[in-house]
Amino acid sequence: MSKIQQALSNQKSFIAFVTANDPDLETTVQNVLALAEGGADLVEIGIPFSDPVADGPVIQKADVRALKDPNLPVDAIFEAVQKIRQQSDVPLAFLVYCNMVFQYGYDAFTAACAKYGVDGLIIPDLPYEEQGELTPYTKKHGIDLIPLVTSHSGDRIPRLVKGMTGFVYLVSSNGVTGQRSEEDFSQNLDQLVNSVRRATDLPIEIGFGIHSPKQANEMAALADGAIVGSACVAICEQYGRQAPAHLKDYAQEMVTAIRG
Repeated sequence: MSKIQQALSNQKSFIAFVTANDPDLETTVQNVLALAEGGADLVEIGIPFSDPVADGPVIQKADVRALKDPNLPVDAIFEAVQKIRQQSDVPLAFLVYCNMVFQYGYDAFTAACAKYGVDGLIIPDLPYEEQGELTPYTKKHGIDLIPLVTSHSGDRIPRLVKGMTGFVYLVSSNGVTGQRSEEDFSQNLDQLVNSVRRATDLPIEIGFGIHSPKQANEMAALADGAIVGSACVAICEQYGRQAPAHLKDYAQEMVTAIRG
């Protein structure tokens, strides 16, 4: 059982997301530490990308802010992870687009993840049919490659989750990331969760659109936990370098709701 799976199997879980270098890498380190102190069971760190096809306007704007230095090296983000690791053992996952991993080199990127302390990868634009190019290296270096399941996955679910580690990222609704009201979530989420449960014993975490404690509680009741991205990024946008304290408070509120 991987570190991520262990962390998410003990109780209903809260997963938070921040964009690296928004507004700078030192604040990113403090944001991650604050979320961990607030009770987050895993923190996703988004590597900023010029064409984040799975993300809505809140995270798109964060990527623009983070890429104010267009030559921001991925190695600088790994160094920020190293600083986090000096103070916290919270599980970490990169949300990264495939081209960045390909350009860095599959072997080199996953080796750097293992070296600096990144436990998993979420790659929203990596097709299932192309995963075979990457999985030899994630397995070699002990990095979880997190599968994404949507309402359209259907009979592909057993193939999507077979042999995967970490957790299953269940997408709550069609479209890109961003805050949603309850009626916008897929109406068959309970059936989708049951389909995934029949195919794997990995924790199932629901993401896309969740932002309120009530929503987080409802999604965690359906599955094993809730993933919150845009709401955390909106706090980073609003408070800038003062965001860590607000993120900690928000994490505590969400954890209380999820485990309530």
